[in-house]
Amino acid sequence: MEILLKLFLTFLKIGLVSIGGGYAVIPSIHEEVVVKAGWIGEKVFADIITISQMTPGPLAVNTSTFVGLQIAGAAGAVVATVGCVFCGVAISLTLYRFFQKHKESVYIFETLNGLKAASLGLIVSAAATIILLSFFGTGDPDLKTMKESLDIGAVAIFGGVLFLSRKRKINPIMLMLVSGAAGNCKSKKVKKAVLNRKAAKGLIRKDQKQRKEVYERKEK
Repeated sequence: MEILLKLFLTFLKIGLVSIGGGYAVIPSIHEEVVVKAGWIGEKVFADIITISQMTPGPLAVNTSTFVGLQIAGAAGAVVATVGCVFCGVAISLTLYRFFQKHKESVYIFETLNGLKAASLGLIVSAAATIILLSFFGTGDPDLKTMKESLDIGAVAIFGGVLFLSRKRKINPIMLMLVSGAAGNCKSKKVKKAVLNRKAAKGLIRKDQKQRKEVYERKEK
């Protein structure tokens, strides 16, 4: 029960301070759930973002639902989703009436322009977070080891999808399916390479052990 209350309050806070919705909410969720609370890791968060993009519905709501599901099951999904959308719905209804009454005001117009700029900044921040998680496996990579941790396969998939979506106008669902298949193939190759590396290390250690035993026999 305690974790459900914490989930609700956390996502209530996220829904209250996140202006712009969609991608603009991702940095807030990442900060509260991954960095501060430590409920899930960077990789799980990146996987949740990917699944949220592939499923129907608003990205912010889907992300909240999947994060709640990961932390506290079905009850967590419901609590996180309600917490995330509650403030938005209440504030939207209130602001709608307010803007309808003052829609000719210059001050209101300028205020909305400022909010648009803030939303753009949050969206760019979310894009940067997703790029870092995809390319380096963490939202805060070490500058000294960035070259070693860079996932070349992920960069290649990103470049291919960007080109095809902008130049060829291919259906996004088709691009997601092809990208998923490519990522799966890449994962199998990486796993095979790791196993081969481990096997090679094992053979090297075995050879070193045998040489040591031969040397000790000669000494005797």
